[in-house]
Amino acid sequence: MLKEVYKEAEERMKGAVQSLEEDLAGIRTGRAHPALVEKLPIEYYGIATPLVQLASVSVPEPRTLLIRPFDASTLKAIERSILASDLGLNPNNDGKQIRLNLPPLTEERRRDLVKLVHNRVEESRVAVRNVRRDMIKDLREFEQEKMISEDELKKGEEELQKITDRYIEIVNAIGERKEKEIMEV
Repeated sequence: MLKEVYKEAEERMKGAVQSLEEDLAGIRTGRAHPALVEKLPIEYYGIATPLVQLASVSVPEPRTLLIRPFDASTLKAIERSILASDLGLNPNNDGKQIRLNLPPLTEERRRDLVKLVHNRVEESRVAVRNVRRDMIKDLREFEQEKMISEDELKKGEEELQKITDRYIEIVNAIGERKEKEIMEV
């Protein structure tokens, strides 16, 4: 009974960590990375479609992204989406592909990105704590229904706290790594 609760808690907390990693991959650092634009929604036949489904994204140089659409008719839509996004990049369209040159980040922009990272990390911490809260609620219901003893409830709460602490550490480490990446000149 308790093992199932721990397992569910672990899986849900892993989900929060994965979500954070995906979020942070889209935050710009000093170097080009395909994850920066892969999830960008592109209007394609009236449906918002992620860029990665419409084009290949490569990194020919450290500060350049090259976007090659599979269908040339999507070029304008991709360009519009890049301009509308909060990336602050100007696409260079040559009729077949789009080049994105990433200018060096200013100190102020780096600080803004670090604040954004802090917010995302805090959201992940909250998500992990919410999982713990839900699981403890489940354990208390089990105890009220006499499915587990009071001692098992205490043991379960302690174990859930250990799992929570471990995942909070993971979230913090991911945040610190991204912060270092952003502040690297």
